[in-house]
Amino acid sequence: MRSWVFLLSAVTCVYATLVGASQCQATLNIAVGVANRLQSEYFSAANGQYTGGSLWTDANTLEDLHNLMLASGTNQYSAVADQSFIGRSALNPNTNWASLLGGSNDDAGWVVLSLWKMADYKANRGLSNTAYLNAAGTIYDIISGQWDNDTCGGGVWWSTAHTYKNAITNELFLLLSAQGYLRNRNPTYLANAQKTWAWISASGMRNSQGLFNDGLDSSTSTCKNNGQTTWTYNQGVIASGLAALSVATGDSSLLDQAEITLDATIQHLTAGTNILKESCDDALSGGPVCNQDQQIFKGIWTKHLQYYLDMAGLARVGKYSAFLGSQESAVFHFGTNANDDVGSVWYAPNQGGSIFTPKTSASGLAAHVAAAKYGPC
Repeated sequence: MRSWVFLLSAVTCVYATLVGASQCQATLNIAVGVANRLQSEYFSAANGQYTGGSLWTDANTLEDLHNLMLASGTNQYSAVADQSFIGRSALNPNTNWASLLGGSNDDAGWVVLSLWKMADYKANRGLSNTAYLNAAGTIYDIISGQWDNDTCGGGVWWSTAHTYKNAITNELFLLLSAQGYLRNRNPTYLANAQKTWAWISASGMRNSQGLFNDGLDSSTSTCKNNGQTTWTYNQGVIASGLAALSVATGDSSLLDQAEITLDATIQHLTAGTNILKESCDDALSGGPVCNQDQQIFKGIWTKHLQYYLDMAGLARVGKYSAFLGSQESAVFHFGTNANDDVGSVWYAPNQGGSIFTPKTSASGLAAHVAAAKYGPC
């Protein structure tokens, strides 16, 4: 394990020029090492999936991989989009997306983000991305059809079982709607983004700390905040969604709303030397264990902070640059083993409690790419 002393380097080194300039090559080189391990050891070209992955975690991993290629200029993994299960499904005009998604509206949102990122990579390299964009549009319409005003006054259901309205599904719908509007200028997307933020902001899911709990107790007429875990990824996706809506509407106050939650994350969901920590993370063996979903959450937060800063602009970058650098340094020095696998624990050296899976490596990859763009170098 890397020495903890080096963790300070990301905070103390001189800032690079942040926006509109080349990214930190040293950090990208580390990211490429993690990506190489992910692809060589855990990605199957035969089925287009990652070992032990699920549809939504694979979607995030593919998004991270293409985010890296867009950042670094490499085409090393150029075949992966079409090889992947998600890409193959997009290229197949007979894919029944409603059936494939299995009624999961949050999984659907992650798949749209993955399709868009792969489409962006293809467009950047002068390749056709029509099938990917068409698939994303089809899935978006499925999610949009899950909006309901009868329970809790609005919001998209977590699943087609219509038993729960939660933060992440609606944060994703906000992001997809606002970003989709910026892509296609369809006024329906903008209207959806605006009504979603109006509903989220009035829902009570953001608590007194400024953090979003998991969702609402929609089994009662009160629809109160259910007080469940404030996972890191809930605090990142709301920020990227609000930033996209800010660009779409010109309303800069939405950035201030986003930073309420970003700042609360840094204050309340960190440990050690100000490093992100899930409640299920434990460097020691015998403690809590993050499940298959929770292992990827922290990287999603860093990725969506990158997306937030992409939209928010230079004036907002300095506030978060050192923090992103600290996460990247912790991932490298505390979280990464000799094989370039990244573990689930970033805040301290592993003492038997960190989990090493393709999902935890994808999480670390996202942290590297975000820091390469907006962290110190």
